[in-house]
Amino acid sequence: MKPTTLLKQQHRKVIAALKKLEKSKASGTRTALLDEISNDLAAHMAIEQEIFYPAIVDLDEDLILEGFEEHSLGELALKRLRATEPGSEAFRPRAVALRELLEHHIEEEEEELFPNVEKQLDDDELEALGARMRVRFEEAVEQGFEQLVPDAMTQTSADVAKSNLEGPEGLERYLGDAAVH
Repeated sequence: MKPTTLLKQQHRKVIAALKKLEKSKASGTRTALLDEISNDLAAHMAIEQEIFYPAIVDLDEDLILEGFEEHSLGELALKRLRATEPGSEAFRPRAVALRELLEHHIEEEEEELFPNVEKQLDDDELEALGARMRVRFEEAVEQGFEQLVPDAMTQTSADVAKSNLEGPEGLERYLGDAAVH
């Protein structure tokens, strides 16, 4: 399976689950859906940040750097939602905000980045990349949100992945004065 096909399937699943979360009223249902969304989204970001983005960064570095930043914002929105009591009146608006952030990110990936990737990489490269991503996704879902995502609000998994992409000084260059040591 091509990596773009895999990622599109994951996009659809997370957005559908978020829409269901927005409509749910029962705290138990909200908690279960939020756990599923958290694990799936953390695993999805992990495969993009660890495998997909590094493999294609030379195709559109600006869009990849923007993708890392959008992942950070989405992760922070998800952390805020997870910190919100399921019965709180802030829960639904935070779920809506997360969905809207993700929809913007997904649109850019699917309309701008994915067509370029499919044009620039041959079928064998795409299949190999997709296979690696599928295996890592399953591993990451098993790890779960708590193991994949830093606790602090000052650092996200995208910050960590981007620093790995750029080398030891990467995080400091990326965050500037706000760098986490």
